[in-house]
Amino acid sequence: MVIIRRKFKRSIRKRGRPKIYMAGGSFYSPKNNKSKPLGVDAHFISKEADAIGVADGVGRCGENGIDAGEFSRELMRNALESIKNHPGGDVVLDPKRVLYEAFSNTKAKGSSTACIITLSGRHIRAANLGDSRFMVMRRGKIVYTSPVQQHKFNHPYQLGKYEGGDVLEKAEEIMVPVECYDIIVAGTDGLFDNMFPEDIEAVVKQCLGEGYDQNPVAFNLAMAARRNSLDKTRCSPFDINARQAGVLHFGGKYDDITVVVAHILPSS
Repeated sequence: MVIIRRKFKRSIRKRGRPKIYMAGGSFYSPKNNKSKPLGVDAHFISKEADAIGVADGVGRCGENGIDAGEFSRELMRNALESIKNHPGGDVVLDPKRVLYEAFSNTKAKGSSTACIITLSGRHIRAANLGDSRFMVMRRGKIVYTSPVQQHKFNHPYQLGKYEGGDVLEKAEEIMVPVECYDIIVAGTDGLFDNMFPEDIEAVVKQCLGEGYDQNPVAFNLAMAARRNSLDKTRCSPFDINARQAGVLHFGGKYDDITVVVAHILPSS
C-alpha cells in the first residue's frame, strides 16, 4: 500500500492537477395550472460545453395576456444555441455574452430571470439576473451562494421585451473557484424560497450517500421543495422574507420549481 501511494503522488506531481468537467442532471416540477401546463420555468444543460442555465418567467406578464413561459423557454433555447454556434468553447469563458446573444434572439414577449453558469478551467463563471441562483457545495457543506437581485420583496430583476424590463448590463458576473467533486445546485426561486441551505445540504448528502447521480438528486430536491411549498405551517425562507418586508404570509410558496445539479468530476 505504501508503494502504491508513493507512485500515485509522483504521478500527480508529474502530470499536474487532473482536468475536470461538469456532469449535470435536472428536474422540473411546474405548478398545477391548466392554462399553462408547462409552467413558466425553463433550463438547459450543455454537456459538450460544460454549461447550465435556469430561467423563471415572471408571472406579472400574465396580467397582460402574455405567457412568460414562452419567453423563458425561448431564452434558454437560444442560450444553448449560442453555445453550440461557438466552436472551440470560447463562449464558455463569458456567460454574459451567452445571455446577451440569447436575449437578442428571443422574439417572444414577456420577461424572465436568468442564471447561466459555465465551467472554465478550475473556476465556474456565471451571469445572473434576478432571483434564480446557485450554490456550490464542497464535502457536504455550502461554500458559496450567489446573491439575489430584486427591486423589492418578490419583485426580482428581469430581462424583458417590454417597457420597464431590466437591462442586461445589470446582470451580475460571478467567478467561483471549484475543486473535484464539488456540487453545484442551481434553481429558480421555487427551490430557494422553500428550502433553507441546511435543508439542501441534508438532501444532497443523503442522496450521494445512497449512490444517486445528478438526476435523482435534482428530483429529490425538487420534491422536498414541493412538499414544503404546500405546508402552510412550516417556516420557509419565503415566509421569513415576507414578514421582514411587512407582508403577511404563512408557510411555503407554491411555485414552479426547477433544479439543476452539476457534479465537478475529474476527466479520465
